Amino acid sequence: MLRILGAVLLLISGAMIGLYQSMRLASRPRQIRQLSLALQRLETEILYGSTPLPEALRSASIPLSYPVSNLFLDAAQGMSSITSGVSAAESWNKAITQGWKLTFMKDPEREALHQFGSTLGISDAEDQVKHIRLAISHLLIEERNAIEDEKQYGKLWRSLSILGSALIVVIMF
Repeated sequence: MLRILGAVLLLISGAMIGLYQSMRLASRPRQIRQLSLALQRLETEILYGSTPLPEALRSASIPLSYPVSNLFLDAAQGMSSITSGVSAAESWNKAITQGWKLTFMKDPEREALHQFGSTLGISDAEDQVKHIRLAISHLLIEERNAIEDEKQYGKLWRSLSILGSALIVVIMF
C-alpha cells in the first residue's frame, strides 16, 4: 500500500514538474508581448501626450499583468522619488534587475531593456521614440524565438516528465 502511494506521488510530482516547465515556456512569449505593447504605449505617451516619464511609465503599466506591470511601476516610483537623486536610466535598470527574477523571460530580453534604459530620459522625445522602436524590434525577434521554443520544448517537457517518472516507478517495482 505504501509503495503504491509512493508511486502515485512520484507520478504526480513528475507530471507537475513537466507542467510547470511547460507553463514557463508558454508564459515567456506572453510576457514579451506585454513588454512590447507597453513600450508602444510608452511611445505614444511620450510622443503625442508629452507626458512626464514617471506618469508615462505608470500609464504604460495599466493594461499589463503581474509581474511585467511591476517593472514599469517600480521604475516610475524610483523616478518619482524627489529625494532619491536617481536618474531615469538608473531607476529603470534597478527596476529591471530587481523584478526580473519574477518573470519567465531570459537574458536577451533583459539586455534589450537595459540597452533601452541606458538612453531613457536623456534625450528629446523623437530620440526616445527611436530607442523605444529599437527595443520593440529586439523584443519581437525574441518573441518569435520564444514561440519556437514553446512549440519545440513544451510538449517535450510534459511528455518526458510523465514518462520519466513512470520509468522510475517501473524500476522501483
